Amino acid sequence: MPARMHRIILILAGALLALPVVGSTPRAPQQAPPVPLLWKVSDADSHIYLLGSFHLLAKSDYPLSPDIDRAFDDAEALVFEVAPEDLNDPGVTPRMLALAASDPASSIARVMPANLKPALDRRLASLGLPSDRMASFEPWFVDTMLVTMLGQRSGYAPDDGLDRVLMARAQQAGKPASGLETVDQQLATLDGTPIAEQVASLREFVEEGDQAPAKLDELHAAWRNADVPALERLTREEMRDLTPVTYQRMVAERNRAWVPQLERLLAQGRGHDVLVVVGALHLLGEDGVVDQLRARGYRVERICTVCRPKATR
Repeated sequence: MPARMHRIILILAGALLALPVVGSTPRAPQQAPPVPLLWKVSDADSHIYLLGSFHLLAKSDYPLSPDIDRAFDDAEALVFEVAPEDLNDPGVTPRMLALAASDPASSIARVMPANLKPALDRRLASLGLPSDRMASFEPWFVDTMLVTMLGQRSGYAPDDGLDRVLMARAQQAGKPASGLETVDQQLATLDGTPIAEQVASLREFVEEGDQAPAKLDELHAAWRNADVPALERLTREEMRDLTPVTYQRMVAERNRAWVPQLERLLAQGRGHDVLVVVGALHLLGEDGVVDQLRARGYRVERICTVCRPKATR
C-alpha cells in the first residue's frame, strides 16, 4: 500500500501543528485507550521515556493509557520535536507560507504534470482549497495541507494530536518543556527535499482519491493498536524505498541529530527524568532512536501493560 501520503502525518510536528485548522469533529467513542508506543531508556542512575506520537488524532483517542500517565507523572520535564513556545509563535504560519512560495520555479503551477492538474484541482476543491490560491506553493506544502484537511474531514486534527495535548498538560502541571529542533529547521528540511519526490508524493495522494480516508484510518488504527509491523510497512519501509532522499533527510538524519541530545538528557543524572514525545516513525526500525540508543549500550525496555508479555521489542 502506498505510504508517502502518510509520512507527512507521522513526521511533521511543528509544520503540521502550526497550520491554522480547527479541532477534530466528534468520532465514535473508543472502547479502550490507545496502546502506547512507549519505551524506557536507562543508564546507571537515570532514565528517559520515548513516546511515539501521532500528530493528527481524534477526541475519542482520549483518555491516554495509564502507562503514559505514569511516565508523565514520573518525568520532571518533557521534550518534544519542537518547543511549545516555538510552535505557538504567531510568526510560524507566515514564515511557512513565505517559504512554500519562495521559489516560483518549484511551484505546483510549474512542476506538476499537465495530465495531473485537473485531478489535483478537483482534489483541492473537494477539501475546500481553491486551486488558484495554492498554485504558487511548492508540492510539499500542498501535500501537507491536503493531508491536514483530509484528516479534519475524517475526524482528526493537529489540536487533538498527542503532542498538543501533552504540551497543554505539561503547562498545566508546571513542568518545563523544550524541543529537539526548531520549526524553521523542520521547514527548511522539508523544503530541501527533492522536487521530484515532492511531486511523486503529491501525485500519489491525488491518485488515491476516495481511498485516502480509509488509508488514513488504517494508519491511525495501526498507531492506536501499537502495531509496529504495520506501522513500519505503512510508513518507514515504503518511504525508504520509494523516496529515499526524503527518508534520509526527514527521518534518518534527524534521528541521528537527536540521539546525542537524548544522551545529554540521560547524563543529567538522578532526579532529571524526561518524557520525550516524537513522531512514532522516529522510534521504529534500525534507523530509529530506540535501536540507536540500544546499540550505544543503554538499557531499553518497552512499557506496555496491556500487551505483556509480547512487548519485547
